[in-house]
Amino acid sequence: MRVFSTSISVLSANVVLLIGRLTVSAFMLTHGLPKLTKFTSGEAIKFADPFGLGPSITLGLTVFAEVVCSIFIILGLGTRLAAIPPMIAMGVAAFYAHADDPFGAKEKPLLFLLIYLLFFVFGSGRYSIDHLMTRNSLQPTPEPEY
Repeated sequence: MRVFSTSISVLSANVVLLIGRLTVSAFMLTHGLPKLTKFTSGEAIKFADPFGLGPSITLGLTVFAEVVCSIFIILGLGTRLAAIPPMIAMGVAAFYAHADDPFGAKEKPLLFLLIYLLFFVFGSGRYSIDHLMTRNSLQPTPEPEY
C-alpha cells in the first residue's frame, strides 16, 4: 500500500523543498520586517541582549537572520549557510527570550529552528539558485588529450 511507503520521488522532494523555503521564509519575514522598521526608525532601541553585544547590535543581527537570510532562502541562494543565523535566532528566542514562559511560547521558535535545521541538512533543492550555480560544476570534465 502506497500510504505506508517510505520512498519519495526526487520531484516530490524538490517541490516540497521549494514550497517549504517560500512559505517558511515568508512567515519569518512577518517577524523580521517589523524589527527592520524598528532598527531603522532612529528611535532608542530596546531589545534583548543575551550575548552582551548591546541591544542595537543584537537587533541588527536578528534583522539579518530574519530578513536577509529569509530572502536568501527564498531565492535558494546559499541556503545551507543562510539557515544558520535563523537557527541561532530561534534558539535564542526559545531558550532566552521565552526561557521562563510555558512551552506554548517556545513552540513556534522551536518549530522554526527545526525547519531551518532541515534546510541546513537537505539544502535548497533543484528549484534554486544554488542548483543553477552548481549544476555545471557537477558535470564531469573531459580528460585532456595529449
